[in-house]
Amino acid sequence: MSDSESVPPAGSGKSAVPTAGAREIASGYAFTGPALDLGALLWDGRCRPDAPVRVPLSVLNRHGLVAGATGTGKTKTLQLLAEQLSERGVPVFLADMKGDLSGIARPGRDDDRVRGRAGEVGQEWSPAGFPAEFLALGGIGHGIPVRATITSFGPVLLAKVLRLNQTQEQSLGLIFHYADTKGLELIDLKDLRAVVAFLTSDEGRAELKDIGGLSGATAGVILRSLTAFEAQGAAEFFGEPEFDTADLLRTAPDGRGTVSVLELPAVQDKPLLFSTFLMWLLADLFHDLPEIGDTGRPKLVFFFDEAHLLFQDASRAFLEAITRTVRLIRSKGVGVFFVTQTPKDVPGDVLGQLGNRVQHALRAYTPDDHKALRATVQTFPRSAYDLEELLTGLGTGEAVVTVLGETGAPTPVAATRLRAPRSLMGPVDTAELDGAVRGSPLYGRYAQAVDRESAYERLGADRPREPAAAPGRGAAREDEPSLVEQVVNSGVFKSLARSVGTQLGREITRSLFGTARRRR
Repeated sequence: MSDSESVPPAGSGKSAVPTAGAREIASGYAFTGPALDLGALLWDGRCRPDAPVRVPLSVLNRHGLVAGATGTGKTKTLQLLAEQLSERGVPVFLADMKGDLSGIARPGRDDDRVRGRAGEVGQEWSPAGFPAEFLALGGIGHGIPVRATITSFGPVLLAKVLRLNQTQEQSLGLIFHYADTKGLELIDLKDLRAVVAFLTSDEGRAELKDIGGLSGATAGVILRSLTAFEAQGAAEFFGEPEFDTADLLRTAPDGRGTVSVLELPAVQDKPLLFSTFLMWLLADLFHDLPEIGDTGRPKLVFFFDEAHLLFQDASRAFLEAITRTVRLIRSKGVGVFFVTQTPKDVPGDVLGQLGNRVQHALRAYTPDDHKALRATVQTFPRSAYDLEELLTGLGTGEAVVTVLGETGAPTPVAATRLRAPRSLMGPVDTAELDGAVRGSPLYGRYAQAVDRESAYERLGADRPREPAAAPGRGAAREDEPSLVEQVVNSGVFKSLARSVGTQLGREITRSLFGTARRRR
């Protein structure tokens, strides 16, 4: 039986020609430059510590995918990769969905299970904690508040969050265009509502006439969507001080890369919001960072958890923008790893750019599961394994791996038993987490929200309303001015409406996602 003939899957216990086959796969991972250690080869039911499976540091800006069913070890894989990147001076961003990754700041526990795994894969394990910053969207939860202004967030991402259709998304773009040219800063949701209210009034309707106008029906949908969005607590996410994504690129005094952990358990019921907010972070990095081409190591590696949420119900324009961003951000030294259950959760144009793959076990209990399994197998290069059988038989902490080698060619598919993380595999307690947040040098910069003058105030929409009648003295006046009337009747806005061409009227430059290019 030659090496080119069918070989039983790892873990099958069947006899094969493991020595030659294992050597062939292992040779594909024998890199000469710096590399991250993933684990050891599984072959013919045995773990081969003499055949390490690795990924070159230099190719981690070529992006990747970590996939697998719930409970198969994806979170530990993220932790393992983040630790080694930090050790090599590379900053890391992690989205922590369940709160399990906060333990990366503390040394792990030396127990029988960890020692057993280390012995199996030939790992010299020792406990270690890593420099970490803990962030939280809008300060909801335990972390330094991460906020963005509406202006910076932009119309394309906001339309995705509000679930607008293509026509409504285009109208939202016109609203942003108008606010940009008038110098009206959209800091939070009330600023955007004030501008929409004016543009649907008798006086404001003419402002957009020459570029398509804004229908009352579309404006009504946008306003209702904003109201529902705010009712879900989204107002906390928009405002100032806006988070500077350059703070994700820091290193610790000892040269290790900082691991920025975005704590998301408190907003798990807002999946569309946090997935879109992660895309804002990536888009902001994209248009702020300079081109550096391929280097010996990435400037940042960004792990995008629950990636399927980003692509659900996305418009074609949105998907195209994601594809371009992922393709082009590589040359700026940023690697993006999408984390999800199966490769089919990621559109083909994006999946084709993910050169490094760690695929944990899949389940095949239903016809849909079998279909997803077959689709996953088709995304891998030809291999010596029966991948359908292998992927349903992998244990926790095992995965099928293929990465880009130092020459850019894919490595052989390798069933791998993964190493154990060196930091704590689990969350730290709340008191310790809060202490780390308050002790961060970023805390003083971002903790306190600021509400400065912006579109809402400049349009006069904050003018106090006439108070309602006191009990026993009749109902409130029926002609009490609405938000629209307050905006329309504002002399401030009437003046601003004539200010096209002034210094305030300079339009903001926007990126692929419509996010605003800010001056650092």
